[in-house]
Formats: sequence, C-alpha cells, structure tokens
Amino acid sequence: MLSASMHCCTGNCFPLLIQQHINGSNVFNRSWAEYKMGFNDSNGNFWLGNELLHQLTTSRKYKLRFDLLYSSNSYWYLAEYSTFEVTSEASEYLVNVGGYRGLVGDAFSDNNAAKFTTYDSDNDNDATQNCAVRNGGGFWWKNCTYWNVNTPRGSNTYFGWRINVRNHIPLQTSRMWLTC
Repeated sequence: MLSASMHCCTGNCFPLLIQQHINGSNVFNRSWAEYKMGFNDSNGNFWLGNELLHQLTTSRKYKLRFDLLYSSNSYWYLAEYSTFEVTSEASEYLVNVGGYRGLVGDAFSDNNAAKFTTYDSDNDNDATQNCAVRNGGGFWWKNCTYWNVNTPRGSNTYFGWRINVRNHIPLQTSRMWLTC
C-alpha cells in the first residue's frame, strides 16, 4: 500500500491506479470501512481507499482519468477531468471534479460536490433511498443514476458510462487513474 508521502506526480510522472472493476462483478458492494482503507480481490478488482485518495489529492493537484472498455466492441475509451480532489472523512469524502475532456461523454461532472455513499453510510442526495443499496456499490452518488463504474452488472443496475442524457455504454472493465 502506498503512503500519502509517495506521490505519482514527482519528476517523471507515472499514473497511479485507484480503481479497477472487471466484468461487472459485485465485489464493489462494500462497507464504509472497506472503502476508507481500500480493497482488492484475486480477479484484479481494486479500490485504492478513500483515506489515501483524500491525502493524495489534498496535498497535490491531480487529474482523474477513466479508461473504459466498451463490452460491445472491445474498444477502450478515455474520459479525463483536470480537477479531482477528495475531501476528508469528516465531510464524507466529498468529491470536487471538473474540467472534462474526452470522446465518450461527460458522465462524472454531475457528481461534483457529491459525498461518498456505501450501503452502511447514506450520504447521497436521494432522501427516499440509499443509492449504494439500490445500485450495489459505493460511489460519489448525487442521485441514484443507474450507470456507475462500481455497480455490478444486473437487472437493477448498470455497469456502464453515460455518453449523453439518453444513451449509456455497457462496460467490460473500468479503470480510474490519478495522473499529472
């Protein structure tokens, strides 16, 4: 595990993998404590940890890059955000994100200023339900949209990326990277 004093953006810049979700499995249906510390499994699914994300992104400016493998044509798509910061646990790991560029659609900017929600810590803007319970994975939920890179593929959820208001692409794999 990396320490907060190890930055990917010093000297030669190397991207730092912070999330990988393979095959739309339900491995991301985890508790607040697990998302705080990070987790992985033997299939390559991975979350760096919200506490380390907070420490890294508040001590230095990072970009956030999504690599998205479209399940229908096996093409990789890129979405990048020039601003990415995760606040402290005291503020429910609120995310500040903006400055989209890419060719796949801006799905994440709508989540700007969203607090992190898990099945056991409901911090989303939906007063009627917990979005992580409804969708099966922790994330920065503002509203209970049915696309997400941490939800499982299934009848009530959508492991995918919104490309515009009406269209989504189903994913085979998603990766999130801190970049410089």
